[in-house]
Amino acid sequence: MSLLREERQVLCPRRHSFDIARSGYINLLQPQEKRSKQPGDTVAAVAARRRLHDRGLSKPLLQAIEQTVTPSPNDTVLDAGCGDGFYLGSLARQIGFNAHGVDISTRAIEAAARRYPECEWIVANADRSIPYADKSFSTVLSITARMNAGEFRRVLRDKGRLLVGLPAPDDLVELRGPGRDRVPRTLETFGHDFTLVDRRHIAIEANLDVTAIRDVLLSIYRPMQLQQAVAMAVTFSLDLLLFRAA
Repeated sequence: MSLLREERQVLCPRRHSFDIARSGYINLLQPQEKRSKQPGDTVAAVAARRRLHDRGLSKPLLQAIEQTVTPSPNDTVLDAGCGDGFYLGSLARQIGFNAHGVDISTRAIEAAARRYPECEWIVANADRSIPYADKSFSTVLSITARMNAGEFRRVLRDKGRLLVGLPAPDDLVELRGPGRDRVPRTLETFGHDFTLVDRRHIAIEANLDVTAIRDVLLSIYRPMQLQQAVAMAVTFSLDLLLFRAA
């Protein structure tokens, strides 16, 4: 019996009807949990983000995430809203921890499972519930994803770590204008069950050609602007909040 199957009996005990795809991911998404026929990231958005990762644009953000959460090989890590799995899969490959990713997009999870087969990937609606048992994880990641504070606390062990990555106000400011500061609302959301232990801001500026600009626009669902794409410098920026479970 594989390690993942043994863990699934411990970490995912709830009764679900599910399919295991050829690429190895598990689909737990039930029909009533879908807001559309194909929820989550589109094929075009997933492919565009992967091309941006492959250009190395996400590497400084990945390094900042690693330096903030400082994972070890003994950790069991969940990435809730993992998308194509870049952050979780890259860190797991570097460090060797036990990695599990959940996202509502079948297209994104398919890409994650093909790129990082050593991790466990699940299609599920984490906005409603996370399909793992209580206190399953030492660390939970939520990187530019929707947040479910109650479920994060439930699946985290006591004193476990939660890393929240928020698009900062200057993220992609050249393409979509100044954003709002999401930090105060996030601190309020997690203030009851978590303690803030670290806060960092990471920003990089990259000179992008027209092809890369179009990939950024696809990744943020701005296809109407594709014909207006021109080479320019673009800011990628995150606010990182590290919490400890009470």
